[in-house]
Amino acid sequence: MSNIVEQLRHACALGSYESVLAIDRAVPIIHSGPGCAAKIWATLGLQNGCQGTGYIGGHSIPCTDAGEKEVIFGGTDRLEKVISNSFKVMDADLYVVLTGCTSDIVGDYVGEVVDRFKAQGKPIVYAETGGFKGSNFIGHELVIDAIIDQYLKPSDKIDEGLVNIWATVPYQDTFWSGNLETIEKLLNSIGVRTNIIFGHGRGINALNKVPKAQYNLLISPWIGLKNVKHLKEKFGTEFLQYPVLPIGPKETGKFLRTIGEFLGIDKSIIEREIEKQEDRYFYYLERAADVLLETRLLPKHFVTIADSTYALAISKFLINDLGLLPARQFITEDVSKQYEKKVKESFSGFYNNIVPEIQFTSDSGDINSYLKDTDFRTKPLILGSGWDRVISKDIKGYELSISAPVSDRMVLDRSYLGYDGGMRLIEDIYTVVLQDFQ
Repeated sequence: MSNIVEQLRHACALGSYESVLAIDRAVPIIHSGPGCAAKIWATLGLQNGCQGTGYIGGHSIPCTDAGEKEVIFGGTDRLEKVISNSFKVMDADLYVVLTGCTSDIVGDYVGEVVDRFKAQGKPIVYAETGGFKGSNFIGHELVIDAIIDQYLKPSDKIDEGLVNIWATVPYQDTFWSGNLETIEKLLNSIGVRTNIIFGHGRGINALNKVPKAQYNLLISPWIGLKNVKHLKEKFGTEFLQYPVLPIGPKETGKFLRTIGEFLGIDKSIIEREIEKQEDRYFYYLERAADVLLETRLLPKHFVTIADSTYALAISKFLINDLGLLPARQFITEDVSKQYEKKVKESFSGFYNNIVPEIQFTSDSGDINSYLKDTDFRTKPLILGSGWDRVISKDIKGYELSISAPVSDRMVLDRSYLGYDGGMRLIEDIYTVVLQDFQ
């Protein structure tokens, strides 16, 4: 058996510095060896939808570049100097110190260094995110927990009706920014006031509101569950976990009804909004009925190669709304063993009691072997990453990149969520199919 993992689709825990960059005017300060941050930026920023750098990202990120000297004698003096200089030259509202493998193995007392700056009134926290602790999905949770424990303060008054929104991991999810805006619009349409800390124009003001919110809403099978539980323990904030990103009319309608029931919203308000949105959605779908049905261009079978959030959401849409048949569904983010059963159970409630076959693997070698050895009879639809373009071409399949690294597309505010997002996904799938006829 080979111990080599081919073509990973995520970064190490230190990649959570991208979650810091997603908070407007927040700066990560990295205590690690040289090259770590640059490689992660190339993977999640440049090669994953050309998302760029954030407020102060890319090669601008402060880093200690710890070397042999710091390994032998410790790197806290160097870290203190880098933090001090960062305050002098970088204008930010929050600074987050993140550690790499070197400093975590050596055992540098990063917390003591950070505490000295906090004693001066500086807005700074730290998280130990050595790469050996897991993926950047785990790192994301570590960063949010660090902010909860070291920055957020209890509120004297709860803002009734305000809901914090937590969903996918920024930058790892190529479509994170557009997704959050879509979720906000969907909830605003039924009268829900939302608070989101990631994305354009939010930042520290949104972060400060987190303890004031009446509820937390987590849209994820497992990522972030640790954080909303922590917020409940610390601030008493009740939470609702909705495991599926809503794509298309069936899941979006279910999503809005579930939120409405949880928050006690008048059902008539929700049903009017759903009816309005479905009327528009099916107007456009009926216009394309000749292409969708009579020409029979749509592939019969599909394979998803993505993290559990996207694999689940897209499976729900393609099976329940478009009537496609699932082949194997690959879940690639190294789901924690404690959550594997929960994730599997989420793959239920499909049309005709269809139960997709699930495989947890981060190894593209396993995925490629399955695709090569499977007789799909007709051209399959492969919904994966840029890694999967070559194998899809080899087996004469249709490939659409929807999960990291999305190296063949530029993504600005695109989203596949909601009613409009479902139409965008149909457009993108059919574009791939039609290009095969050129």
